[in-house]
Amino acid sequence: MRGAGADGPATTMTDAPPKALRARRPADSSTSMTEHVLPTHANALGNVFGGQVLAWMDVCAAICAQRHCGAVAVTAGMDEIAFERPIKVGQVVLVEARVVAAFRTSVEIEVTVHGEIPTTGEVWLCLSGFMTFVAIDASGTPVAVPPLLLEGDERARAEDAQARRARRLARRRGTTPPPPPREGAN
Repeated sequence: MRGAGADGPATTMTDAPPKALRARRPADSSTSMTEHVLPTHANALGNVFGGQVLAWMDVCAAICAQRHCGAVAVTAGMDEIAFERPIKVGQVVLVEARVVAAFRTSVEIEVTVHGEIPTTGEVWLCLSGFMTFVAIDASGTPVAVPPLLLEGDERARAEDAQARRARRLARRRGTTPPPPPREGAN
């Protein structure tokens, strides 16, 4: 299959036989990346470009999605994000991704980005967000994804993901979803 970039074909991927659709745990596909912020990654203030951080998030989340799906997975969307604190030249970017929900042909990935000062070990949250990926076959047709085996607090994360998905689909259809349940409501 050919992956296409903005300017046309970019890479060639070999088609691997599809993995069985056996349930997988979030830990089976979790992915971590570490990047060093160089001057080419930063703006005139020495802060890493937001777009660069988003690109690293996309790569990390795509690897996570493909590990879970056993197939090529493409970015379908990203929920609202907000930068909490900058990461500067010479500092380190830590990107972590894990599957929080699996739907019919898509998965939702939670991505967290931290900054680190490598000489002191200080770590802080830069941003976090949720990305949706769709598994596809060699012709670009969506394919079924394995279910997610949930344990403990992972069930609550998956329920939250279901609610986010319902809101995304309602926005796409132009309808308003019901509001999320209030805490303590019976």
